[in-house]
Amino acid sequence: MAVSTQVALMRAVNVGGRKAVMAELRAWLTALGFQAPRTLLQSGNLVFGSGIGGAELEALLEREALAVLGFATDFIVRSADEWRALMVANPFADMARHDPGHLVVMALRAAPSPEAVASLRASIQGREDVRTVGRELYVTYPDGIGDSRLTTAAIERRLGVRGTARNWNTATRLATML
Repeated sequence: MAVSTQVALMRAVNVGGRKAVMAELRAWLTALGFQAPRTLLQSGNLVFGSGIGGAELEALLEREALAVLGFATDFIVRSADEWRALMVANPFADMARHDPGHLVVMALRAAPSPEAVASLRASIQGREDVRTVGRELYVTYPDGIGDSRLTTAAIERRLGVRGTARNWNTATRLATML
């Protein structure tokens, strides 16, 4: 089985008492047989080599994490090629250059329907903007993320799809790890 580089994003860790120590995650990934596991920051950004990917890898990580971490969390996985493609597909290139801290990419489990995206766009009360490209949602927060009503929960509720978000600085750093 060929090994390829994977990016696995953990959803909602190191918030609300759901603690995951990155050194322990690297050791856990090694014990599971994954190659050269690396982490970025303290928010569950994992890069490693695997013979499996996609939904199969997500299910494996979620099942094993529950046993090891003691809490359930979603993993959203993208191959190295998919991660590079989501970087190139960013529809907000100007913001990525000039204000990357207020640009977020949300990796979704599945591509949302056009109707769900339209519903999300219609619900926005501030100056935020959203665009989807396949299974990725790009969100601009020109007035800041912290005070915005366009939260992950609100996005997931409108789209009917779970996901996890990273700001553009983190997305770029993950791309350099590939």
